[in-house]
Amino acid sequence: MKLVSFVHAGTESFGRIDGDTVVDLARVTDCGSLAEFVGSSAFEWRYDLPDADAPRFALSEVELLPVIPRPEKIVCVVRNYMDHHQEVLAAGMQRELSEFPPLFLRVWRSQTGPGQPIIRPNASETLDWEGELAVIIGQGGRNIPQEKAWDHVAGYSCYNDASVREWQFHAKQIAAGKNFESTGAFGPWMVTADEIEPGQTLTIETRLNGEVVQSSDTSHMIFSIPQLIEYASTVFTLVPGDVIATGTPAGVGWSRKPQLFMKPGDICEVEIEGIGTLSNPIEGQQ
Repeated sequence: MKLVSFVHAGTESFGRIDGDTVVDLARVTDCGSLAEFVGSSAFEWRYDLPDADAPRFALSEVELLPVIPRPEKIVCVVRNYMDHHQEVLAAGMQRELSEFPPLFLRVWRSQTGPGQPIIRPNASETLDWEGELAVIIGQGGRNIPQEKAWDHVAGYSCYNDASVREWQFHAKQIAAGKNFESTGAFGPWMVTADEIEPGQTLTIETRLNGEVVQSSDTSHMIFSIPQLIEYASTVFTLVPGDVIATGTPAGVGWSRKPQLFMKPGDICEVEIEGIGTLSNPIEGQQ
């Protein structure tokens, strides 16, 4: 099942994709958001919801929002693909493989939805792409062991963890370059976890103006999804709707010679096998 957050006629809601329409599930679940839905008992019975009489809107009539518009936490992983780690070393950065997952947090205001612009800030021209697999937490918890981690996954989506490189390198802590407003693209929808086998290898491809700039798959992950869930939940309680952006593979613009960055007028797409394609235009900050 594909689930989305959206706005129709000024009202925010969530629903399931049915062909070229979206079925408004807020009316049949008593849940106010997709984050609330994935943590509710109704989510377990999502295929049996009596939604025949629920409002239905053409996708062309709604604005798709980031899959989870205001998650409590967006947990991001640094250099979690071996091919990306190797390209960073080749580009001259001195980095050792970490014994533990290196994490940072995004704020929800840094997100943007599918089809909505990724904004290059006035402060820098070094806006880089990072196509990533996003994991959406359904059942929350603390100190979740790896062997139970898959039970806590509601679904998956595409994420473009776009980075303002110049600001990322202002200090050893990289969060400044990762939290400019409207840089983290998230969508186009969440594919529920039952559609993808736990640990299934998924291809990831990022395209800039139609040219493939990243082409890899999730087998190159250094820390697996269960490892990430176990580690993150040791630090803080994971709650329904939390997002884990699992890292990007090789092919970022910073590592190229010459370097290549996104600019206003560009189109960036992130496509992940079994999920779909997230597409965003690049615009300059107004």
